Amino acid sequence: MKATAELQIVPIGTGVSVRQEISRVIEILEDHDFIIETHASGTNIEGELSEILATVADIHTQLHEQGCVRMLSYLKLETRTDKMPTLAGKRL
Repeated sequence: MKATAELQIVPIGTGVSVRQEISRVIEILEDHDFIIETHASGTNIEGELSEILATVADIHTQLHEQGCVRMLSYLKLETRTDKMPTLAGKRL
């Protein structure tokens, strides 16, 4: 099932700058067959629902393995049965 999503990852306890952790998140997302659009507070994703969910779990696993002690993720998902959800269809 295709889905669109907005993902915000918040590393906690890693210091003032989280650039390294967020750069790693983007690398992980780019390793998948997603359409992604980064913005100031997160990343929009278009892809298969099951792959998006599995990738969020993978992001947590990889960042914890790299020393991030605590993380919060905010994930908004949209699926539809009447048409294919796309990021392009969301642009005004």
